[in-house]
Amino acid sequence: MSTLAWFALVSLAVWVWLLLGQGFFWRTDQRLPPASWHPEERTRVEPDRWPRVAVVVPARDEAEVLPLSLPSLLAQDYPGVAEVILVDDGSTDGTGRLAVELAARRGGLPLTVVSPGEPEPGWTGKLWALRHGMALARTRGPGFLLLTDADIAHEPDSLRLLVSAAEANGLDLVSQMARLRVQSLWERLVVPAFVYFFAQLYPFRWINRPRPLATAAAGGCVLLRTETAVAADVPEVIRQAVIDDVSLARAVRRAGGRIWLGLAERVDSVRPYPGLGDLWRMVARSAYAQLRHSPLLLLGTVAGLVLVYLVPPVALLTGAVRGDGAAAWSGGAAWAVMAGTYVPMLRYYRQPLWLAPLLPFTAFLYLLMTVDSAVRHYRGVGAAWKGRTYARPEAAPEPYPDAAPGEQP
Repeated sequence: MSTLAWFALVSLAVWVWLLLGQGFFWRTDQRLPPASWHPEERTRVEPDRWPRVAVVVPARDEAEVLPLSLPSLLAQDYPGVAEVILVDDGSTDGTGRLAVELAARRGGLPLTVVSPGEPEPGWTGKLWALRHGMALARTRGPGFLLLTDADIAHEPDSLRLLVSAAEANGLDLVSQMARLRVQSLWERLVVPAFVYFFAQLYPFRWINRPRPLATAAAGGCVLLRTETAVAADVPEVIRQAVIDDVSLARAVRRAGGRIWLGLAERVDSVRPYPGLGDLWRMVARSAYAQLRHSPLLLLGTVAGLVLVYLVPPVALLTGAVRGDGAAAWSGGAAWAVMAGTYVPMLRYYRQPLWLAPLLPFTAFLYLLMTVDSAVRHYRGVGAAWKGRTYARPEAAPEPYPDAAPGEQP
Protein backbone atom coordinates (compact mmCIF):
# COMPACT_ATOMS: atom_id res chain seq x y z
CA MET A 1 0.00 0.00 0.00
CA SER A 2 1.03 3.60 -0.54
CA THR A 3 2.11 5.88 2.28
CA LEU A 4 -1.07 7.91 1.81
CA ALA A 5 -3.17 4.75 2.16
CA TRP A 6 -1.43 3.89 5.43
CA PHE A 7 -2.11 7.37 6.80
CA ALA A 8 -5.75 7.08 5.72
CA LEU A 9 -6.07 3.71 7.44
CA VAL A 10 -4.65 5.16 10.66
CA SER A 11 -7.10 8.05 10.40
CA LEU A 12 -9.98 5.61 9.92
CA ALA A 13 -8.86 3.62 12.96
CA VAL A 14 -8.78 6.82 15.02
CA TRP A 15 -12.29 7.71 13.91
CA VAL A 16 -13.62 4.28 14.82
CA TRP A 17 -12.08 4.71 18.26
CA LEU A 18 -13.53 8.24 18.59
CA LEU A 19 -16.94 6.94 17.54
CA LEU A 20 -17.05 4.21 20.15
CA GLY A 21 -14.42 4.95 22.79
CA GLN A 22 -14.52 8.70 23.48
CA GLY A 23 -17.57 8.81 25.70
CA PHE A 24 -20.00 9.00 22.76
CA PHE A 25 -19.00 12.67 22.62
CA TRP A 26 -20.94 13.16 19.39
CA ARG A 27 -24.32 12.56 20.99
CA THR A 28 -26.28 15.62 22.10
CA ASP A 29 -28.62 14.09 24.68
CA GLN A 30 -26.83 15.32 27.80
CA ARG A 31 -29.45 17.86 28.86
CA LEU A 32 -30.31 19.31 32.25
CA PRO A 33 -30.98 16.40 34.62
CA PRO A 34 -34.62 16.33 35.71
CA ALA A 35 -35.79 16.79 39.24
CA SER A 36 -37.66 13.98 40.91
CA TRP A 37 -41.16 13.09 39.72
CA HIS A 38 -44.22 12.11 41.71
CA PRO A 39 -44.93 8.57 40.43
CA GLU A 40 -48.73 8.85 40.68
CA GLU A 41 -49.42 12.48 39.90
CA ARG A 42 -46.64 12.59 37.27
CA THR A 43 -45.60 16.05 38.39
CA ARG A 44 -42.21 17.52 39.16
CA VAL A 45 -41.23 17.27 42.82
CA GLU A 46 -39.57 20.59 43.57
CA PRO A 47 -37.64 21.61 46.70
CA ASP A 48 -39.71 22.18 49.82
CA ARG A 49 -37.64 25.29 50.48
CA TRP A 50 -36.08 27.22 47.63
CA PRO A 51 -32.57 28.45 48.48
CA ARG A 52 -31.63 32.08 48.04
CA VAL A 53 -29.72 32.72 44.79
CA ALA A 54 -27.44 35.55 43.73
CA VAL A 55 -26.90 35.96 39.98
CA VAL A 56 -23.43 37.41 39.32
CA VAL A 57 -22.83 38.95 35.89
CA PRO A 58 -19.34 40.22 34.98
CA ALA A 59 -19.68 42.81 32.21
CA ARG A 60 -17.13 44.81 30.24
CA ASP A 61 -18.34 47.00 27.38
CA GLU A 62 -21.55 45.02 26.91
CA ALA A 63 -23.97 47.84 26.04
CA GLU A 64 -24.67 46.20 22.66
CA VAL A 65 -25.97 42.92 24.05
CA LEU A 66 -27.19 43.91 27.52
CA PRO A 67 -30.71 44.93 26.37
CA LEU A 68 -31.13 41.37 25.05
CA SER A 69 -29.72 39.52 28.06
CA LEU A 70 -30.21 41.45 31.30
CA PRO A 71 -34.04 41.71 31.07
CA SER A 72 -34.17 37.91 30.83
CA LEU A 73 -32.37 37.62 34.17
CA LEU A 74 -34.51 40.25 35.84
CA ALA A 75 -37.62 38.39 34.63
CA GLN A 76 -36.71 35.03 36.19
CA ASP A 77 -39.72 33.21 37.61
CA TYR A 78 -38.04 31.88 40.73
CA PRO A 79 -40.09 30.82 43.78
CA GLY A 80 -37.37 31.77 46.25
CA VAL A 81 -35.40 34.94 46.91
CA ALA A 82 -33.07 35.96 44.09
CA GLU A 83 -31.15 39.05 43.02
CA VAL A 84 -28.85 40.13 40.21
CA ILE A 85 -25.41 41.64 40.79
CA LEU A 86 -23.82 43.14 37.68
CA VAL A 87 -20.11 43.88 38.00
CA ASP A 88 -19.13 46.68 35.63
CA ASP A 89 -15.55 45.74 34.77
CA GLY A 90 -14.13 49.07 33.64
CA SER A 91 -16.58 49.59 30.78
CA THR A 92 -16.26 52.66 28.57
CA ASP A 93 -19.61 52.32 26.79
CA GLY A 94 -21.95 53.02 29.69
CA THR A 95 -22.67 49.37 30.53
CA GLY A 96 -23.34 50.04 34.22
CA ARG A 97 -25.59 53.02 33.56
CA LEU A 98 -27.53 51.08 30.93
CA ALA A 99 -28.04 48.19 33.36
CA VAL A 100 -29.59 50.55 35.92
CA GLU A 101 -31.86 52.04 33.26
CA LEU A 102 -32.99 48.60 32.07
CA ALA A 103 -33.81 47.53 35.62
CA ALA A 104 -35.81 50.74 36.22
CA ARG A 105 -37.81 50.19 33.03
CA ARG A 106 -38.31 46.42 33.20
CA GLY A 107 -38.55 45.73 36.93
CA GLY A 108 -38.29 42.17 38.18
CA LEU A 109 -35.49 40.88 40.40
CA PRO A 110 -33.55 43.53 42.33
CA LEU A 111 -30.36 44.68 40.60
CA THR A 112 -27.11 45.92 42.14
CA VAL A 113 -24.36 47.39 39.95
CA VAL A 114 -20.81 47.55 41.33
CA SER A 115 -17.47 48.57 39.82
CA PRO A 116 -14.35 46.93 41.28
CA GLY A 117 -11.76 49.00 39.39
CA GLU A 118 -8.87 47.66 37.35
CA PRO A 119 -7.67 44.14 38.18
CA GLU A 120 -4.67 43.65 40.39
CA PRO A 121 -1.59 41.97 38.85
CA GLY A 122 -2.09 38.25 38.41
CA TRP A 123 -5.86 38.48 37.89
CA THR A 124 -7.76 38.16 34.65
CA GLY A 125 -10.47 40.77 34.24
CA LYS A 126 -13.44 38.40 34.37
CA LEU A 127 -12.23 36.63 37.52
CA TRP A 128 -11.45 39.96 39.18
CA ALA A 129 -15.03 41.01 38.48
CA LEU A 130 -16.37 37.68 39.73
CA ARG A 131 -14.32 38.03 42.91
CA HIS A 132 -16.06 41.27 43.83
CA GLY A 133 -19.49 40.12 42.73
CA MET A 134 -19.24 36.85 44.64
CA ALA A 135 -17.88 38.59 47.75
CA LEU A 136 -20.84 40.98 47.76
CA ALA A 137 -23.28 38.14 47.15
CA ARG A 138 -21.91 36.06 50.03
CA THR A 139 -22.70 38.86 52.51
CA ARG A 140 -26.36 38.16 51.77
CA GLY A 141 -26.21 34.44 52.48
CA PRO A 142 -27.23 32.81 49.18
CA GLY A 143 -27.35 29.04 48.91
CA PHE A 144 -26.33 29.22 45.25
CA LEU A 145 -24.49 31.57 42.93
CA LEU A 146 -25.44 31.72 39.27
CA LEU A 147 -22.39 32.89 37.33
CA THR A 148 -23.51 33.93 33.88
CA ASP A 149 -21.98 36.06 31.15
CA ALA A 150 -23.45 39.36 30.03
CA ASP A 151 -24.26 37.99 26.58
CA ILE A 152 -26.34 35.07 27.87
CA ALA A 153 -30.14 35.22 27.76
CA HIS A 154 -32.20 32.91 29.98
CA GLU A 155 -35.76 31.72 29.54
CA PRO A 156 -37.99 32.72 32.51
CA ASP A 157 -37.79 29.26 34.10
CA SER A 158 -34.03 28.81 33.62
CA LEU A 159 -32.98 29.59 37.21
CA ARG A 160 -35.81 27.51 38.65
CA LEU A 161 -34.80 24.47 36.57
CA LEU A 162 -31.11 24.86 37.40
CA VAL A 163 -31.71 25.01 41.16
CA SER A 164 -34.24 22.18 41.03
CA ALA A 165 -31.77 19.95 39.15
CA ALA A 166 -28.95 20.76 41.58
CA GLU A 167 -31.04 20.12 44.68
CA ALA A 168 -32.69 16.94 43.40
CA ASN A 169 -29.42 15.39 42.22
CA GLY A 170 -27.07 16.60 44.95
CA LEU A 171 -24.92 18.61 42.54
CA ASP A 172 -22.50 21.35 43.58
CA LEU A 173 -21.94 22.76 40.11
CA VAL A 174 -24.46 22.64 37.27
CA SER A 175 -23.26 24.10 33.99
CA GLN A 176 -25.01 24.43 30.65
CA MET A 177 -23.28 25.22 27.38
CA ALA A 178 -25.44 28.03 26.05
CA ARG A 179 -26.70 27.64 22.50
CA LEU A 180 -24.54 30.09 20.56
CA ARG A 181 -25.91 32.35 17.85
CA VAL A 182 -25.83 30.81 14.37
CA GLN A 183 -27.04 33.17 11.65
CA SER A 184 -24.23 34.30 9.37
CA LEU A 185 -22.41 31.98 6.96
CA TRP A 186 -19.27 31.95 9.09
CA GLU A 187 -21.27 31.27 12.25
CA ARG A 188 -22.84 28.27 10.50
CA LEU A 189 -19.42 26.93 9.54
CA VAL A 190 -17.56 27.59 12.79
CA VAL A 191 -19.94 27.73 15.78
CA PRO A 192 -21.42 24.18 15.82
CA ALA A 193 -17.90 22.83 15.31
CA PHE A 194 -16.71 24.85 18.32
CA VAL A 195 -19.09 22.96 20.60
CA TYR A 196 -18.39 19.67 18.78
CA PHE A 197 -14.63 20.01 19.37
CA PHE A 198 -15.20 20.96 23.00
CA ALA A 199 -17.35 17.87 23.56
CA GLN A 200 -14.73 15.74 21.84
CA LEU A 201 -12.07 17.04 24.22
CA TYR A 202 -14.34 16.87 27.29
CA PRO A 203 -17.04 14.22 26.69
CA PHE A 204 -20.05 15.24 28.73
CA ARG A 205 -20.81 11.65 29.73
CA TRP A 206 -17.35 11.31 31.23
CA ILE A 207 -17.84 14.51 33.23
CA ASN A 208 -21.26 13.48 34.53
CA ARG A 209 -20.32 9.95 35.61
CA PRO A 210 -20.45 9.09 39.34
CA ARG A 211 -16.74 8.38 38.89
CA PRO A 212 -15.82 11.08 36.37
CA LEU A 213 -13.16 10.63 33.71
CA ALA A 214 -13.02 14.32 32.72
CA THR A 215 -13.72 17.70 34.28
CA ALA A 216 -15.02 20.86 32.61
CA ALA A 217 -17.72 23.51 32.72
CA ALA A 218 -19.14 26.11 30.36
CA GLY A 219 -18.51 29.57 31.75
CA GLY A 220 -21.60 31.22 30.27
CA CYS A 221 -23.95 29.46 32.69
CA VAL A 222 -22.66 28.00 35.97
CA LEU A 223 -24.83 27.39 39.02
CA LEU A 224 -22.45 26.97 41.95
CA ARG A 225 -23.28 25.99 45.52
CA THR A 226 -21.97 28.77 47.75
CA GLU A 227 -20.47 26.53 50.42
CA THR A 228 -18.62 24.62 47.71
CA ALA A 229 -17.25 27.85 46.27
CA VAL A 230 -15.91 28.75 49.70
CA ALA A 231 -14.40 25.28 50.20
CA ALA A 232 -12.74 25.44 46.78
CA ASP A 233 -11.42 28.98 47.41
CA VAL A 234 -13.03 30.18 44.19
CA PRO A 235 -12.19 32.45 42.43
CA GLU A 236 -8.91 33.24 44.21
CA VAL A 237 -7.43 29.83 43.45
CA ILE A 238 -7.91 30.27 39.70
CA ARG A 239 -7.27 34.01 39.50
CA GLN A 240 -4.78 33.73 36.59
CA ALA A 241 -6.89 31.41 34.45
CA VAL A 242 -7.69 32.50 30.91
CA ILE A 243 -9.86 29.39 30.41
CA ASP A 244 -11.67 30.09 33.64
CA ASP A 245 -14.60 27.68 33.22
CA VAL A 246 -12.48 24.52 33.05
CA SER A 247 -10.25 25.79 35.86
CA LEU A 248 -13.33 26.52 37.98
CA ALA A 249 -14.67 23.01 37.44
CA ARG A 250 -11.34 21.47 38.43
CA ALA A 251 -11.16 23.57 41.58
CA VAL A 252 -14.66 22.43 42.55
CA ARG A 253 -13.78 18.81 41.81
CA ARG A 254 -10.63 19.05 43.96
CA ALA A 255 -12.81 20.29 46.81
CA GLY A 256 -14.98 17.18 46.50
CA GLY A 257 -17.85 18.80 44.61
CA ARG A 258 -20.14 16.98 42.18
CA ILE A 259 -20.32 18.44 38.68
CA TRP A 260 -22.71 18.19 35.77
CA LEU A 261 -22.28 19.67 32.28
CA GLY A 262 -24.60 19.49 29.30
CA LEU A 263 -26.15 21.32 26.39
CA ALA A 264 -28.70 24.05 27.07
CA GLU A 265 -32.28 24.22 25.89
CA ARG A 266 -33.36 27.36 27.76
CA VAL A 267 -30.11 29.38 27.70
CA ASP A 268 -28.82 31.21 24.60
CA SER A 269 -25.92 33.46 23.72
CA VAL A 270 -26.99 36.66 21.99
CA ARG A 271 -23.50 37.80 21.03
CA PRO A 272 -23.09 38.08 17.25
CA TYR A 273 -19.99 36.82 15.45
CA PRO A 274 -20.96 37.87 11.91
CA GLY A 275 -17.52 37.70 10.30
CA LEU A 276 -14.63 35.25 10.26
CA GLY A 277 -12.45 37.81 12.03
CA ASP A 278 -14.82 37.94 15.01
CA LEU A 279 -14.80 34.17 15.35
CA TRP A 280 -11.06 34.02 14.78
CA ARG A 281 -10.39 36.37 17.69
CA MET A 282 -12.76 34.41 19.94
CA VAL A 283 -10.85 31.17 19.35
CA ALA A 284 -7.32 32.53 19.06
CA ARG A 285 -7.43 34.44 22.35
CA SER A 286 -7.39 31.23 24.39
CA ALA A 287 -6.38 28.38 22.06
CA TYR A 288 -2.71 28.35 23.04
CA ALA A 289 -3.62 28.63 26.73
CA GLN A 290 -5.69 25.49 26.19
CA LEU A 291 -2.41 23.82 25.19
CA ARG A 292 -0.68 25.08 28.36
CA HIS A 293 1.52 27.33 26.19
CA SER A 294 3.51 24.22 25.23
CA PRO A 295 5.27 24.06 21.83
CA LEU A 296 5.20 20.26 22.02
CA LEU A 297 1.46 20.18 22.61
CA LEU A 298 1.03 22.65 19.76
CA LEU A 299 2.97 20.41 17.38
CA GLY A 300 1.00 17.39 18.56
CA THR A 301 -2.29 19.24 18.08
CA VAL A 302 -1.41 20.36 14.56
CA ALA A 303 -0.29 16.84 13.64
CA GLY A 304 -3.44 15.37 15.16
CA LEU A 305 -5.74 17.77 13.31
CA VAL A 306 -3.98 17.00 10.03
CA LEU A 307 -4.18 13.24 10.54
CA VAL A 308 -7.74 13.09 11.85
CA TYR A 309 -9.49 15.80 9.83
CA LEU A 310 -7.42 16.61 6.74
CA VAL A 311 -5.99 13.26 5.67
CA PRO A 312 -9.41 11.62 4.92
CA PRO A 313 -10.57 14.08 2.21
CA VAL A 314 -7.06 14.35 0.76
CA ALA A 315 -6.74 10.55 0.63
CA LEU A 316 -10.15 10.14 -1.00
CA LEU A 317 -9.61 12.77 -3.68
CA THR A 318 -5.96 11.94 -4.36
CA GLY A 319 -6.62 8.22 -4.33
CA ALA A 320 -9.48 8.62 -6.79
CA VAL A 321 -7.31 10.66 -9.17
CA ARG A 322 -4.28 8.36 -8.94
CA GLY A 323 -6.19 5.12 -8.90
CA ASP A 324 -5.07 4.30 -5.35
CA GLY A 325 -8.09 2.29 -4.22
CA ALA A 326 -6.85 1.64 -0.69
CA ALA A 327 -6.26 5.36 -0.04
CA ALA A 328 -9.57 6.35 -1.61
CA TRP A 329 -11.60 3.72 0.25
CA SER A 330 -10.06 4.27 3.71
CA GLY A 331 -10.08 8.05 3.30
CA GLY A 332 -13.72 8.02 2.21
CA ALA A 333 -14.71 5.76 5.11
CA ALA A 334 -12.95 7.99 7.65
CA TRP A 335 -14.58 11.08 6.15
CA ALA A 336 -17.99 9.41 6.31
CA VAL A 337 -17.58 8.51 10.01
CA MET A 338 -16.37 12.04 10.72
CA ALA A 339 -19.36 13.62 8.99
CA GLY A 340 -21.75 11.19 10.66
CA THR A 341 -20.54 12.14 14.15
CA TYR A 342 -21.09 15.81 13.30
CA VAL A 343 -24.73 15.38 12.25
CA PRO A 344 -26.23 15.38 15.80
CA MET A 345 -24.56 18.71 16.60
CA LEU A 346 -25.84 20.23 13.37
CA ARG A 347 -29.33 19.04 14.26
CA TYR A 348 -29.01 20.55 17.72
CA TYR A 349 -28.16 23.86 16.08
CA ARG A 350 -30.91 23.39 13.47
CA GLN A 351 -28.43 23.62 10.61
CA PRO A 352 -28.54 21.90 7.19
CA LEU A 353 -26.83 18.52 7.12
CA TRP A 354 -24.84 19.39 3.99
CA LEU A 355 -22.49 21.22 6.36
CA ALA A 356 -21.31 17.90 7.81
CA PRO A 357 -18.86 17.03 4.97
CA LEU A 358 -17.34 20.51 5.35
CA LEU A 359 -15.99 19.70 8.82
CA PRO A 360 -12.41 19.19 7.47
CA PHE A 361 -12.44 22.76 6.15
CA THR A 362 -13.62 24.06 9.53
CA ALA A 363 -10.96 21.97 11.30
CA PHE A 364 -8.33 23.55 9.04
CA LEU A 365 -9.56 26.98 10.12
CA TYR A 366 -9.24 25.94 13.77
CA LEU A 367 -5.71 24.70 13.06
CA LEU A 368 -4.78 28.12 11.69
CA MET A 369 -6.45 29.87 14.63
CA THR A 370 -4.47 27.74 17.08
CA VAL A 371 -1.17 28.46 15.34
CA ASP A 372 -2.05 32.16 15.27
CA SER A 373 -2.79 32.02 19.00
CA ALA A 374 0.72 30.66 19.60
CA VAL A 375 2.26 33.32 17.36
CA ARG A 376 0.44 36.04 19.29
CA HIS A 377 1.70 34.59 22.54
CA TYR A 378 5.36 34.61 21.47
CA ARG A 379 5.00 38.11 20.05
CA GLY A 380 4.03 39.21 23.55
CA VAL A 381 0.40 39.90 22.71
CA GLY A 382 -0.91 37.01 24.76
CA ALA A 383 -4.61 36.57 25.42
CA ALA A 384 -6.13 39.88 24.34
CA TRP A 385 -9.79 40.70 24.90
CA LYS A 386 -11.67 44.01 24.95
CA GLY A 387 -8.61 46.19 25.32
CA ARG A 388 -6.79 44.01 27.84
CA THR A 389 -3.75 41.81 27.18
CA TYR A 390 -2.94 39.33 29.90
CA ALA A 391 0.60 38.62 30.97
CA ARG A 392 2.35 35.41 30.09
CA PRO A 393 2.04 32.88 32.93
CA GLU A 394 5.70 33.24 33.94
CA ALA A 395 5.24 37.00 34.38
CA ALA A 396 2.35 36.69 36.80
CA PRO A 397 2.59 36.13 40.55
CA GLU A 398 2.70 32.58 41.84
CA PRO A 399 -0.76 31.06 42.39
CA TYR A 400 -1.95 29.44 45.54
CA PRO A 401 -0.29 26.05 46.11
CA ASP A 402 -3.28 24.00 44.97
CA ALA A 403 -4.05 26.11 41.92
CA ALA A 404 -1.96 23.97 39.57
CA PRO A 405 -1.26 26.70 36.97
CA GLY A 406 -0.58 24.18 34.25
CA GLU A 407 -3.87 22.47 34.84
CA GLN A 408 -5.71 24.26 32.09
CA PRO A 409 -6.31 21.72 29.33
